[in-house]
Amino acid sequence: MTKNLKGIAASDGVATAKAYLLVQPNLSFSKSTIEDTDKEVARLHTALDQSIAELKIIRQKAAESLGEEEAEVFDAHMTMLADPEYIGAIEKQITDDKVNAETALKSVSDGFIETFEAMTDNTYMQERAADIRDVSTRVLSHLLNRPLPNPALIDSEVVIVAHDLTPSDTAQLNKKYVKAFVTDIGGRTAHSAIMARSLEIPAVVGTDTVTTDVKNGQTITVNGLTGAVTIDPSADQIQASEQAAKDFAAQKAEWAQLKTAKTVTEDGQHFEVGANIGTPKDMDAVLANGAEAVGLYRTEFLYMDSSELPTEDDQFEAYKTVLEQMDGKPVVVRTMDIGGDKKLPYLPLPHEDNPFLGYRAIRISLDRQDIFRTQLRSLLRASAYGNLRIMFPMIGTVNEFKAAKKVFLEEKDKLVKEGVKVADNIQTGMMMEVPAAAVLADQFAKVADFFSIGTNDLIQYTMAADRGNDRVSYLYQPYNPSILRLVKHIIDSAHKEGKWAGMCGEAAGDPIMVPLLVGMGLDEFSMSATSVLRVRSQMKGLSASYLKTLAERATTESVTNEDNIKLVKEFTEKH
Repeated sequence: MTKNLKGIAASDGVATAKAYLLVQPNLSFSKSTIEDTDKEVARLHTALDQSIAELKIIRQKAAESLGEEEAEVFDAHMTMLADPEYIGAIEKQITDDKVNAETALKSVSDGFIETFEAMTDNTYMQERAADIRDVSTRVLSHLLNRPLPNPALIDSEVVIVAHDLTPSDTAQLNKKYVKAFVTDIGGRTAHSAIMARSLEIPAVVGTDTVTTDVKNGQTITVNGLTGAVTIDPSADQIQASEQAAKDFAAQKAEWAQLKTAKTVTEDGQHFEVGANIGTPKDMDAVLANGAEAVGLYRTEFLYMDSSELPTEDDQFEAYKTVLEQMDGKPVVVRTMDIGGDKKLPYLPLPHEDNPFLGYRAIRISLDRQDIFRTQLRSLLRASAYGNLRIMFPMIGTVNEFKAAKKVFLEEKDKLVKEGVKVADNIQTGMMMEVPAAAVLADQFAKVADFFSIGTNDLIQYTMAADRGNDRVSYLYQPYNPSILRLVKHIIDSAHKEGKWAGMCGEAAGDPIMVPLLVGMGLDEFSMSATSVLRVRSQMKGLSASYLKTLAERATTESVTNEDNIKLVKEFTEKH
């Protein structure tokens, strides 16, 4: 029976395919007494064989998409499933205690996990506890005939359906087969939504109930332009979805004509439109969409995609690749922004009740200067290959910025003395995402070369509302006059000191926000690469001089977020 859902349009595009539920199965079971223990041992070995076969496929896919080094973890898992000590202990418990394989598997696995976790003086052995958890869960799923979902095993066209998607889940999605995704929770600023836009996969989030409404294999249509999702659509609805997909493809083809054009408004004012990236792999989309800059290089993915701290040389190669491909166009690199919801297994952070307000980003870098200096050295070495700009995240005080700049200058001086070629024109700026810094932007503009406004965090901190919490999602209000006043103050403060101001938060590509930012005189807009041509097309029809009045009214007359949505529509419709 057809069912229509409404969610948040998180990534442009339209798709129709079979649903693939990326939901963890219920692996609960009951202990039972077994008479035929030989048969039960055989059942265990069937599950082991199935698990090994599955891991071989996963390993192959991981090697292709992530590299040989990342895939090696699955070799360890397969070795464990053939370990005579581990398997022998499970068989012995089945035979001696006459219990079902599930009970014996859990009992033995829990014993191994407890032993490994107790080895506090041996990090390597402690990490084996996680491996035992993973492999025992996989074997249990086969014993219960409740397969674990795994995006790496998808080999036909599907729509991923999940309660939520982690960045690592999203990173595994193969565009060849994954046509779209839909989630119960989330918003446009969730990391999964941001990555979906980078991958050009249509996405609808925040539907509340999709995981309970749809079954594996059911046909589902997803409209990432409107936020509409249809489960088990009629033939007419499928046809309408396919037509919407064709119309969007035609629109994209029209935008593609602007690939080599400059971003110029109707009255001739140029604005720089750049793209946000996470890894050098994202550069294909940046170049394909004609971005004029990389406005945000999220370097934390170099750390998150590694099993240990990336070396200076590893980082140098990644930065050099991006700088060379941009061929002299600006590349703004944000130093490591770890903490909050971005954790590293090899860099344990203290437990915090509110990690978003805790030990993260520049606070870690200034504390762990060994990590910070390594990153800065690699960036300085790479600066010889392009137009590098460096910015520091989560700056809250002028002294923090000065401390970070001091470390940068010390490393630059060391490299120059070593005879290493380093660019002389590297700008050092900062993310404007902490309200205290935004309020004091006039003072920061005296010491920083530029500002890049991170709207996602600036909004959540200003509104005191966690952007990942659905219950307060109504407070994510990018057009609220309080937010716009801060943004305008940041831009005006930069210009007063002859500096430039950009925006790398998701609002930079928002069709409602763009006219407001043009009116405020924002210099650089950076967004998901797939939004670049749409924004360039939109700006062609805007008059910067006319929109100055819009910006003034939005920050002085409006009272609510909704007032400004209405105001923007009135201004753009009149012109």
